Amino acid sequence: MSKIDLRKKIVAYTLEKKKMTHLSARVGIVLDVTGSMRSLYKDGTVQEVVERILAVASKFDDNAALDVWVYDHEFSRLPTVTERDFISYVTTQILNNSNIHKYGRNDEPRVMEDVIKKYTIEEESSLPVFIIFINDGGVVKPTKKVIVDSAILPIFWQFVGIGDSDFEVLKQLDMMEGRIVDNANFIHLKDISAVSDEVLYDQLLNEFPKWIKDATEKRIIR
Repeated sequence: MSKIDLRKKIVAYTLEKKKMTHLSARVGIVLDVTGSMRSLYKDGTVQEVVERILAVASKFDDNAALDVWVYDHEFSRLPTVTERDFISYVTTQILNNSNIHKYGRNDEPRVMEDVIKKYTIEEESSLPVFIIFINDGGVVKPTKKVIVDSAILPIFWQFVGIGDSDFEVLKQLDMMEGRIVDNANFIHLKDISAVSDEVLYDQLLNEFPKWIKDATEKRIIR
């Protein structure tokens, strides 16, 4: 059995455990490509993250496709990744792509607004959206306003902090007021490559089911 097939089985088990087996959703990943992330791109960690998240998209998304963004103080919307073309995706689409701005400073709101634009204007759908946002620290404070303002939209933001930062802004997610539903969650995985698939998927999908329930009750998801 291939690694991607094994991971899909683990995702399926996780969804069964959380009573989410019949849920369809569009899945996207936003990858920090600031200067402090350089080594994680070079050593293959980010490629492995994309492959692991692709398994989630393969179970949720009708097209089994993962939408991808990268950002520093600029952002790029990249081609979707599927089981047909995930091998060397990071090298081909990011590292060897001279059109992508890399290794600058953080500016999360710009890429988040593009995520919102894609799913609510360009490709509006009745399906909920699950965004996994990979970051290694330095999140700017205006990010909080985007999260609050997007609480009325069918988008859930799952932030994943990696590395040694204190993640001050992201740790405040659960305390943000002024939202109709809690539309964001944060987990910190100091060394994501050392975390098993079972633990990763369990944590990634920990808050999403509650948001689905709350957003459905509030008619954010129709």
